[in-house]
Amino acid sequence: MIQKPSAVLIDFDGVVRTFDPSINAEIEERYGLEPGTVLDTALQWDRLLPAITGRITHAQWLSTVAETLAEKVGGPERAAELMREWVVYPGHVAPEVLRFVRDVRAAGMPVCLATNATDDLDRVLESFDLVGEFDAVANSSAIGFHKPTKEFFAAACKMIDTPPSRCLLIDDIDRMVRGARVVGLTAYRYTPGDDLTYPRRALGV
Repeated sequence: MIQKPSAVLIDFDGVVRTFDPSINAEIEERYGLEPGTVLDTALQWDRLLPAITGRITHAQWLSTVAETLAEKVGGPERAAELMREWVVYPGHVAPEVLRFVRDVRAAGMPVCLATNATDDLDRVLESFDLVGEFDAVANSSAIGFHKPTKEFFAAACKMIDTPPSRCLLIDDIDRMVRGARVVGLTAYRYTPGDDLTYPRRALGV
């Protein structure tokens, strides 16, 4: 029997924070790259995994991206310039999602930010003035396990002292949603612009 959730795990990039892809696309085109090349390179699993499980730093991860793209953009120095420009755009916090987080917490239910992230996450949260907006932050690079592993979800649920069966994950990636359900969480697939009506009903907020 599915239990009514009494806590929320919510993803960061793609849910709380969103991006306008055209901004970095313009930068990439100036360096002779197809739009999306930098992100695709950064997210290659063998490169990403060490960064989101704490085995390399955020800076080291970006350096590997620059090294990979150097030949395509005219050498290491130009690749370094590209990455400095590419990381400037921080995206923006989705106001309707932040409002949802605040409403859930105001109703007395804990919210844990549950995200695959590098050791740069604390700085990013501070830059958006999001420190204190969540009851806990489950950062994969600090935990040492990435979402959607059972170890990640166990750690995230423990941070808000709620069993998986009473936690609702909100994420924008199908694999994360399916993985959460496998280990006993309720999970909801978020799409940009979603007003979160269904999760609100499920939680009663």
